[in-house]
Amino acid sequence: MERMSVLETIKSPRDLRTLSRRQLTQLAAEIRSFLITKVSRTGGHLGPNLGVVELTMAIHRVFDSPRDPIIFDTGHQSYVHKILTGRTDGFDHLRQRGGLSGYPEPAESEHDWVSNSHASTALSWGEGLAKGFRLRGEDRTVVVVVGDGALTGGMAWEALNNIAARQDLRLVVVVNDNGRSYTPTVGGLANHLAGLRTDQRYEKTLTLIKRTVTGLPLIGRPIYDLMHGFKTGVKDVLAPQSMFSDLGIKYTGPLDGHDLTTLTNHLEQARQFGGPVIVHCVTRKGRGFQAAEDHEEDQFHAVGKINAITGEPLSASVQATWTDAFAEAMVRLGQRRPDVVGVTAAMLHPTGLGRFAAAFPDRIFDVGIAEQHAVASAAGLARSGLHPVVALYATFVNRAFDQILLDASLHRTGITIALDRAGITGTDGPSHNGMWDMSLLGLVPGLRLAAPRDQARLNAAMDLAVDVSDAVTVVRYSKERLPDELPEVAHSGEGFERVDVLRRAEGARILIVGYGQFAGMAVSVAERLGDEGVSASVASPLWALPLSAPLVEMSSAYDLVVTLEDNLVEGGVGQRLRSRLAEHGVSSRVMTFGIPQRYLAHGSRDEVLEELGLTASQVSLQVLGSVLATVDEDEAIRPA
Repeated sequence: MERMSVLETIKSPRDLRTLSRRQLTQLAAEIRSFLITKVSRTGGHLGPNLGVVELTMAIHRVFDSPRDPIIFDTGHQSYVHKILTGRTDGFDHLRQRGGLSGYPEPAESEHDWVSNSHASTALSWGEGLAKGFRLRGEDRTVVVVVGDGALTGGMAWEALNNIAARQDLRLVVVVNDNGRSYTPTVGGLANHLAGLRTDQRYEKTLTLIKRTVTGLPLIGRPIYDLMHGFKTGVKDVLAPQSMFSDLGIKYTGPLDGHDLTTLTNHLEQARQFGGPVIVHCVTRKGRGFQAAEDHEEDQFHAVGKINAITGEPLSASVQATWTDAFAEAMVRLGQRRPDVVGVTAAMLHPTGLGRFAAAFPDRIFDVGIAEQHAVASAAGLARSGLHPVVALYATFVNRAFDQILLDASLHRTGITIALDRAGITGTDGPSHNGMWDMSLLGLVPGLRLAAPRDQARLNAAMDLAVDVSDAVTVVRYSKERLPDELPEVAHSGEGFERVDVLRRAEGARILIVGYGQFAGMAVSVAERLGDEGVSASVASPLWALPLSAPLVEMSSAYDLVVTLEDNLVEGGVGQRLRSRLAEHGVSSRVMTFGIPQRYLAHGSRDEVLEELGLTASQVSLQVLGSVLATVDEDEAIRPA
């Protein structure tokens, strides 16, 4: 007889409270099976969610969501939460256009309070919510689930400092300690938490002292009270949880994060305490899927479409990515330049620095999820005589803008920042598109930013970048497959001033300037215009910032300049070129194509680009329309 599915009976978190222990155990197994089946078909953050099944169930059994807000930091560990809050049907289209977001999303459910996907922010949200409820006289408890390395971020400790100052806040901090972010978590805090997993001496020692000393006639209790004053010292030696009690925050743990009964009991105690409590849970990332547990690199932190049994990718990678090209460039530079070192913010393998680390293990520094520290530390490395290369996702460089501006650039330190996943990334939604970096970094005096169009240009950019000893250099590139090489037919200028001509059309009055991944689109647009009898030349400046004199001079020779950039239009290089031409009194019209100033819903990169009108066919139609509209007024631009 087939066993009835428990998962099918769960329509809201309250349904968990009527289940027996056997049913809860069955439900946990069914959730893991559901996750493996669904995520293997769509891709997504599989490993983190397999590790928090019992933990999320326990939270929802104890707390009353959505009245009690549950905030996940980082948000990619919220799949089980979505399952328990009635969204199982949406997993067939997880991270797809119109489907479930891969992160909490308030537009999806009242159970999602914060659309959080960047790490180390949830404690600040939680502290603010709890403080607000307190002021409004509302008896509600805020739960913050901190995991996957988020406690290595400095903002989390700023929040803890403020939480410690308010003992009246109903706030439960659940530390999902799986020892990893993408890869094993690094740093002193991580080492402290690791010690908690193995050192059982603290409670045993305190119990022995209390039993022995208080048993002494007459003087026992006074001596114990005196010794109690030294308890902090005992705790410092025997157990790292003292860091939390020293902050004045109640602590419980470490707990088995897969023991539902234990978790439920301790969370209930934390709920009743009425003040800030840290509940430390030790979990296993990828639990229940042997292929994930055995995957040493990241335990299937994020996967594409995979075989649900073996974990093998369903499609073999036959073409190298930009990340692969950067990885090769770093190894080559490391061999040539002993002063080159790598810095990563908990993303050694995703950014491609893993190969460099394997080749030069003494020259790699993983600082945890701490982009601000990564940049400021890199400035110190540069001042010591080294040349650090800081590899980040483009969306995360936003977090380190102040350090780039005032720690690195102001001090004229020679550091290079490699920005992976620049431009539209798509499936991870609005927070992960790398669409702000050129607009932001263009504000930094002296900074140079390259947008290579192919692997050869990436290598050239990295070679130039690490030779700069008195300024910040940035190299940005897409997460997509490497395009075929786009050779130039001519060029102007050299070094940082160089501008390549990819297509030269005799008598053309239109210049199309393509940056980075959009250089190939620029050629396609020119070809489509040519098919309609409108000639256009194509230029590709390797270094997008600052604008080069040869590019300004070249652009001034055309009546219409079209710029294509995988970045915001506002504050982007197209607008900068328009302003520069105006400053020089040049009458060239400039059409700028890029990303509008709004948050973009998740979907594939191609779907997002098409919606934005950023395909070769859509751009060429707009340019052609502009040309035809101008013909009656101005004879300068006319179809041949």
